[in-house]
Amino acid sequence: MFTKFLNLEPVRRNTILNAALREFACKGFDDASTNVIAKESGISKPLMFHYVNNKKDFFIFLYDYCLDIVNQEYFDQINLHEKDIFERLRQTCLLKIQLLKKYPWIFDFIRVAVFTDSEMVKEEIEKRRKMVEASSFERFYGDIDTSRFRSVLDIEKAKQLIFWAVGGYADQILEQFKSLDIKEFDFDKIRTEFDGYLDELRKTYYKL
Repeated sequence: MFTKFLNLEPVRRNTILNAALREFACKGFDDASTNVIAKESGISKPLMFHYVNNKKDFFIFLYDYCLDIVNQEYFDQINLHEKDIFERLRQTCLLKIQLLKKYPWIFDFIRVAVFTDSEMVKEEIEKRRKMVEASSFERFYGDIDTSRFRSVLDIEKAKQLIFWAVGGYADQILEQFKSLDIKEFDFDKIRTEFDGYLDELRKTYYKL
C-alpha cells in the first residue's frame, strides 16, 4: 500500500516522515492536519496523498514503520551481554540519541498513538499494542549485575533512581533536538558530558 512512499529517495521520505510524526505527536490523530504535513514536507497535498493514500492509513502505517525503526536501530543494537547497569544505560541512551538525530519526534508519536482515543484508529492501534509491550523494561534491565552496588543501599530503589537520572538527561537532550537545528549539536561533546555524569553516579552507588 505504501510502496510509493517507501521507494522515495531517503531525504524526501524522511522529510515527509518527520513532518508527519511532529504533527501527529503534537495534535493527535483527529486534530492533525494533512495540509500542515504537506506544507512542512515542501510538497502539495495531492502529491502527498499520491504517496500515502489517506490520513488514517498513513497514521497506522507510521506506527508500524516507527516500531520497525525502533526495533532495528535501538532495541536490536543493545548488547544484552553487558550486565553493568551504567554501561547498559550508556548504550541505550546513546542509541536513543542517535535515533533521535534522524527522527526527533518518533518516541512522542509512538506514545501518542498507543494512548489515542480516536475512534478512527484506536482499534487498529490496540491490535498492535503488544508489539510495544513486548519491548518491555524487564527485557532490557531485568538481568543487571547488582554485585557492585554498595551494601547499605536498597538495590531496587537505587536502580530506579539511576533510571530516573539517566532518563531525565535523555529527555533534556530530546527537548533540545526539537527546538534547535540538528546541525548545531556537537555529539562528541554530548557523549563526553554523559560519560561524566555516569562516572559521578558510579561514585555514588558503587563500592569504592
